[in-house]
Amino acid sequence: MITVLIVEDDPLIAEAHRTYLARLQGYSAVGVAHTARAAMQTAAAAAATDTPIDLVLLDLGLPDASGINLASALAGLRPAPDIIAITSERDLEMVRAAVAHGALAYLLKPFTFAAFRDRLERYRRYRSALPAGVDAASQDEVDRALAEMRTATDKSVTPKGAAPQTIDDVARAVRDAADGVTADGVARSVGVSRVTAWRYLERLAENGTVTRHTDYGGTGRPKTRYQWR
Repeated sequence: MITVLIVEDDPLIAEAHRTYLARLQGYSAVGVAHTARAAMQTAAAAAATDTPIDLVLLDLGLPDASGINLASALAGLRPAPDIIAITSERDLEMVRAAVAHGALAYLLKPFTFAAFRDRLERYRRYRSALPAGVDAASQDEVDRALAEMRTATDKSVTPKGAAPQTIDDVARAVRDAADGVTADGVARSVGVSRVTAWRYLERLAENGTVTRHTDYGGTGRPKTRYQWR
């Protein structure tokens, strides 16, 4: 079982990450920290036991400290947890800084369950290829392990014919709507046609990121409302 610490200052997003993890076999969320200080205390305490934290899902926008600095501090623990950085920042320098301070992968908010699952499955393969406490047999073995974390275009993350920015915008529109939203509402929010919004919403529903609910109230035809899962 791969133990995971979720570091996220927004309780709703932290709970979403926990829900996503629960849908994946072989992972266990052992804690949630809303600040860098709490995250470091939790990770350090676990490192001193027989059950250290294996992976930290690290939000880089924390209220009390830079997520980059926290990543650097976590790297100083023994054993050090692996890190997947999660943020809404799209600044290339931020990406480079996260990688330079130990992040194995990077997830941009908002992301679909398919994208989350892809990174976590890649991480599982990475751990299997380079098990802790075992010497690498060859350079080729190390290269193959690192290649598992590289995320070239993947159909499970961005469906064929889908624009990554548009699917991000649609996903954000659904997540920001506490009571769910219709295709009409997403179309107005994102600035696309209703048909385009519906197509992207259906893709998100098919991969389990959002759920569909039918509204029968009022006059006219019933409408499908999409809600973040």
